[in-house]
Amino acid sequence: MGFLSKKDIQKVDDIQIEVVEVPEWGGSVRVKGLGGLEGDLYTKSLVKGKGKKANVDLDNMTAKLVARCLVDDKGKRMLNQMEVAELGQKSAAALKRIYKVAAVLSGIDEEEQEDILKNSESNQTNDSGTD
Repeated sequence: MGFLSKKDIQKVDDIQIEVVEVPEWGGSVRVKGLGGLEGDLYTKSLVKGKGKKANVDLDNMTAKLVARCLVDDKGKRMLNQMEVAELGQKSAAALKRIYKVAAVLSGIDEEEQEDILKNSESNQTNDSGTD
């Protein structure tokens, strides 16, 4: 295996799409992994505040990722960020099933998810004044 040129990297289609059965919704959906920029935007959407006042906000975390990863038959996002709250009202089982696939396709591993949860827990402890 040799070194890749800039052109080699630019022309490769490396974002995967997977079909996920969602019995709660009566059908299947297409789930597309996030690219680097979109992944960073997702992570940023979980942080509220700046500097020392920044904390991890897990509210609707699952729906936020799912909304970014559900795509139509042309690979285009089906939902925009304004529709996340509505999506979050759907079956938790369905959303978690899709989330797991979206996380794998987007390179969000279990360790990263655990780090997010740990940061959230430590922020909640610090914010409560019960240290």
